[in-house]
Amino acid sequence: MLSPPSIPGSILHEIFGYEQFRGPQAAIVDHVIAGGDALVLMPTGGGKSLCYQIPAIARQRAGHGVAVVVSPLIALMHDQVGALHEAGVEAEFLNSTLSGEQANAVEKRMLRGEITLLYAAPERVTTPRFLAQLDSLHERGKLSLFAIDEAHCVSQWGHDFRPEYRALTVLHERYAGVPRIALTATADAITREDILERLQLEDARQFISSFDRPNIRYTIVEKKDATTQLLRFIEREHEGEAGIVYCQSRRRVEEIAQTLSGQGIRALPYHAGLDSEVRQTNQDRFLREDGIVMVATIAFGMGIDKPDVRFVAHLDMPKNIEGYYQETGRAGRDGLPAAAWMGYGLQDVVNQRRMIDESPAGEDFKQVMRGKLDALLALAEATDCRRVRLLGYFGEASTPCGNCDNCLQPPQVWDGTDAARKLLSTIYRVQQQSGISFGAGHVMDIMRGKKTEKVAQFGHERLTTFGIGAEFSEVQLRGVLRQLIATGALAVDGQAFNTLKLTDGSRGVLKGETAVQLRESVSLPADARRRKSAAKAAPAVAAGLTDSGQARFAALKSWRAEVARAHNLPAYVIFHDATLAAIAALAPNSLDDLQGISGIGAKKLEAYGEEVLRVVGGV
Repeated sequence: MLSPPSIPGSILHEIFGYEQFRGPQAAIVDHVIAGGDALVLMPTGGGKSLCYQIPAIARQRAGHGVAVVVSPLIALMHDQVGALHEAGVEAEFLNSTLSGEQANAVEKRMLRGEITLLYAAPERVTTPRFLAQLDSLHERGKLSLFAIDEAHCVSQWGHDFRPEYRALTVLHERYAGVPRIALTATADAITREDILERLQLEDARQFISSFDRPNIRYTIVEKKDATTQLLRFIEREHEGEAGIVYCQSRRRVEEIAQTLSGQGIRALPYHAGLDSEVRQTNQDRFLREDGIVMVATIAFGMGIDKPDVRFVAHLDMPKNIEGYYQETGRAGRDGLPAAAWMGYGLQDVVNQRRMIDESPAGEDFKQVMRGKLDALLALAEATDCRRVRLLGYFGEASTPCGNCDNCLQPPQVWDGTDAARKLLSTIYRVQQQSGISFGAGHVMDIMRGKKTEKVAQFGHERLTTFGIGAEFSEVQLRGVLRQLIATGALAVDGQAFNTLKLTDGSRGVLKGETAVQLRESVSLPADARRRKSAAKAAPAVAAGLTDSGQARFAALKSWRAEVARAHNLPAYVIFHDATLAAIAALAPNSLDDLQGISGIGAKKLEAYGEEVLRVVGGV
């Protein structure tokens, strides 16, 4: 090993201002400093960046030169480099925001050994020009390590596959002796295996942390009026707080952002169809201002380090649990209570299933994707603990959490087997009589005995199944349909206006061999009370402060906002809320008093210590 354990610990304290490592961080840091390869799976907010930043600093001090961090996002590069500068670390990025002259200057600094960490996108890292520069560093023994962030992007089985990541195999082939650390917050077993194979990390040590985010409360509701349900959720539980709302389409993003804004919620849209300047402006406002709600497609989010996102809401169902976990994990990075809320319905199931079935991909790929979708649908329909199901998907055993909707308000369950058989029988009779298929609404009308114009037009009131399910509500039947489609016992023909058709899997249900158990449809509790306006309520991190402490905290936040604007950085890069709250509670009188506060390293103490004392003293 190149360095004793005390050296990483001293870097952690001196530069980043923390007293001790969390979870497996210390073991990962020691392993990489010693030259070992690693695959790190750690939940969002778990401190992944320190796992390569500290080894990069330690190895640079030991004479091993520059560390290259492969990152897929410009915004993430900018903020991480800014945060490292604030901590006194020499870091730079190479991306399209730099002019040719600026990029050349960074490259020269890198080749002179003046940079500790260099951030670059995978497309740039694998260009002949950049590889030639790495060759030069490697020949002189000045290539410290490679960190491959968001490593799940290399896997076709992951939720965010990016082909350009595949070319990163060149790092192992060309620089075999340089340690590599691949990091991700989300990967099931098949994705992990693919990461190891694609990046040639088969011999790497694997560090797999718990996937549990105990501060996040998971709630999944059946869609009735999705927009109203979302509004109710934000107004009752997260008024004035920062959040992210995910929608599947660009048009839906625009509509929801406009609706929320019309209700007095500070909401901004984000999707790939917007002008790049508008996207950047909206993202900057979300990162730098308090209480902004970003309404977005999944084009937004990867690498967003904002710690005080209090909720993530999905108005449309994601494709799989990895995507759901990754996106909900953007809430509560500061460890304080946060919420993951999702609305789902029959159309979500139909859309996701159809996208897979109509994909040009091979059948093997489709089969895996269907399995992943089924796992997410099982999570949505679950009547037991959401967290147990979620963690179980990643191979982690757990016990009921007491902090999800099913634990807090256990749903009633009903046997939908009879309803399922009647639905399938109705579909069969309709096809037999008419020779064509019909959609879910018409089939339910026949089954419930509703004499609509369409029923009369096709003579479907004469079917033996007309009115056979009059005792079931439309809500109940939609639940049955969701599960039949999810399990493959019923198919949706996207080429024929989303009509329903039987499958080989229908037989087991029709014969009574396959049971269908369903959760009762529930609404939000009638006695749910609106929270106090966030404008009047203190942030959770400062809730325990005295009145004078609250005043100091408010003054420190105002000062931090000014500094952040001057440095063109998000406020949390200067100091996290938790650090400001600790300062406000302590009411320090000297620089020595500030030294023991978590999040204040040597450079920040030197840069801001006197100003902090001035702000605190002036309250």
